[in-house]
Amino acid sequence: MAKNMKIKAKLKGDIINAKVVAKHDMLTYDQAKAKGKEANFITHITAKVGDAVVYDVSTSQFWSKNPQFKFKFKGAAKGDELAITWTDLLGNTTTESKKIK
Repeated sequence: MAKNMKIKAKLKGDIINAKVVAKHDMLTYDQAKAKGKEANFITHITAKVGDAVVYDVSTSQFWSKNPQFKFKFKGAAKGDELAITWTDLLGNTTTESKKIK
């Protein structure tokens, strides 16, 4: 299975700092038209620890290829799993997880 994300999650005090790189072409409508392809970019991202949503964002074509994003949250501990899920314009969904260090 190919990795579609690089996830880093580190606990510092009581705050978890998460950094994510999502591997995606992020083809805008203009780029897709020029290449004769269908537009496709990430439209929604959710991060969960257990059943708790710790990050939820709707996105658009404004992000560049292989977008990087980071966020902070509380309420988790070392060893907990941080699961990131993204959905793109074509309905493809990718979920990957990483243990918090």
